Amino acid sequence: MEGQALQPDGLAVPKAPYSPVVVSGEFVVTAGQVAFDADGNVVSPEFEAQARQVFDNLGRCLAAAGCGFEHVIKVNAFVTDFANFPTFNAVYREYFQPPYPVRTTVQAGLAGGFLVEVEAVARKPAESP
Repeated sequence: MEGQALQPDGLAVPKAPYSPVVVSGEFVVTAGQVAFDADGNVVSPEFEAQARQVFDNLGRCLAAAGCGFEHVIKVNAFVTDFANFPTFNAVYREYFQPPYPVRTTVQAGLAGGFLVEVEAVARKPAESP
């Protein structure tokens, strides 16, 4: 693999064979983040609580790579029910500001009681001279 795999502080270590975040050159790519707390437990059966945890986890991944939400250029989101789409957008706006990154949102069958999963691609900020 080209790049550096990171395990962010406060993020459950994956049981499956993947890295939560990889930095390759100026790009930061996250795995799909779900509503696990730091101990690997699902935070809640409620959509809004899961969405907040997902974005908090995504923020941990970005921070470990020296980025923030403002550096994200692409988001892929997966929700189990589009009835939750207005709530998803409301929470999303708390983490991202205009101009928003490009985004694809797909209704998907997620396992394990998860209602939402989000992955992102970011570009590291330029280093100050």
